[in-house]
Amino acid sequence: MSTMPVTERDLFVVGTGIAGMSAAVYAAKRGLSVCQAGSTGEIVFSSGLFDVMGVHPVAEKKLWENPWEAMAAVAADMPDHPYAHVTREEVEKAYGELFDFLSEFGLEYRMVKDANSKVVTPIGTEKTTWAVPATMWAGVEAFKNNTPALLIDFEGLREFSAKQVATTLGDKWSNLKTMRIEFPDSASMKPILTGIMAQAMELKETREKLYSLIKPHLDGVEAVGVPAILGLYTPGEILEEMEKELGVKVFELPTLPASVPGMRLKSLFEGRISTLGVDLKLQHKVFSITPLNDGRYEVTFGVQAPTEKVVAKGVVLATGRFLGGGLFADRHHIVETVMNLPVSQPADREEWHRTDLLDPRGHKVSSAGVEVDSSFRPVDENGEVVHERVYAVGSLLAHQDWMRMKCGTGIAVASSLRAVEAFVAQQ
Repeated sequence: MSTMPVTERDLFVVGTGIAGMSAAVYAAKRGLSVCQAGSTGEIVFSSGLFDVMGVHPVAEKKLWENPWEAMAAVAADMPDHPYAHVTREEVEKAYGELFDFLSEFGLEYRMVKDANSKVVTPIGTEKTTWAVPATMWAGVEAFKNNTPALLIDFEGLREFSAKQVATTLGDKWSNLKTMRIEFPDSASMKPILTGIMAQAMELKETREKLYSLIKPHLDGVEAVGVPAILGLYTPGEILEEMEKELGVKVFELPTLPASVPGMRLKSLFEGRISTLGVDLKLQHKVFSITPLNDGRYEVTFGVQAPTEKVVAKGVVLATGRFLGGGLFADRHHIVETVMNLPVSQPADREEWHRTDLLDPRGHKVSSAGVEVDSSFRPVDENGEVVHERVYAVGSLLAHQDWMRMKCGTGIAVASSLRAVEAFVAQQ
C-alpha cells in the first residue's frame, strides 16, 4: 500500500520555465490552488528578452518592425501555428499580468507597444525583440540614435568583448568607443564570470570603486554600456544609482548563457511565486499522471523517485522540448515524456533534418511537438481531444520554430494564459 502523502489541488503545473511559471502566476491570480514541479535550470539560459514575433517567413528571414502585424501574418499563413489560437489582446494581457508580477518585485521591462526593438548582442549583432529589461533600455535607444557612448569590458572576462561588439557593429554605431578596465577586487575571483561580478555589484563598496574607474573616461560620452552585471537582486536600484553617480545614461548588454538576466528571472520566480500561494516543488520530477474515474488526475512526483502525490482537477504541461525534457527522440520517433501524448512529427527520421545544416528554412524536427485545440488541450491525429483538462503550452507545441521565428516567450505566455482561462471556464 502506498504511503505517499496525498494533497488535492485545482491545477498541477509541470515545468518551471517561462511557460510554467507564467501559468502558475495566472492560475494563482485567479484564485486557483496550484502545485508546480520542475527545475528552473532553463530560465538561466534566457537572455531576459521577451519576444512576440520577429521573423516570418523563416526561409526569407524577413524581419518585422511591427510584431502584431507579424503575428497576424503567421496566423494567416500557418493555421496550425500556436498564434492561430490566440489574439493580440490575449498576448498583451498575458504579458501585462506577467510584467505586473515581475515589477512588483523590482524587475521592470520596457518596450514600444507597436514596434520591435533592436538589441545589440554580446557578439555585436542585432537581436529583434519586443520587451527589454529596463536595465538594457538606454542601450536600445542609444544604438537607435547613434548616441556617443562608451562600452566597457573587463580584464579576464572571456564571455564579453567591447571591442568585438564595436568592430562587428561598425558604422551602425559610429559613435561607440570601447575601454577595458579591471573589475574591482577581481584578483580574488577565479574565474571571472558575470554572475560573480553581479553578486559583487550588490555591495556599495564595489560599485563606488567601479565608478571611480569609469569617471575619468566620460568626456564626450552620453551613455555607458557594460555587460549585464548590475546586480542579481536590485538591478533597478543599482542602475539608478550608477546613472546618478556617472551623470550619463547607463545600460547593460546581454551576455552569453548562463546570463545574469536569466539568473534574475530564476531568482525572482523561485523566491516570490510562493507569495501567490503556489506550492512550488523545485528540482522535482513528475513520474506519472493518471486520469481518474471522476475526471481528475493523480500526479506522482519526487526528486529521484515518487515520494508525493497530488490529485488535481487539471494539469498544465509546460515541459519544454528536448532540452527541457518534454520531448525525447530515439532512433525512430519523437515522444512526449510525461503522458505519452501524440506528437506531430515527420513520418520518417530522414525527414527530421535537411541536407544543409544552415538551410534557411530550418529543420522539420524543430517544428515537432504536441498538437492542440483552441484551448491548448492536446489532440490526436483526428483532431480529437485526448484529455479534457490537460493543457500543453510553450515550446512543447507543434508547428512553430520559436528560435528562428523569434516568438518563444510570446507563445509561452499567451498559450499559458489561454490554457488557464479555459480551465477556469470548465469549472
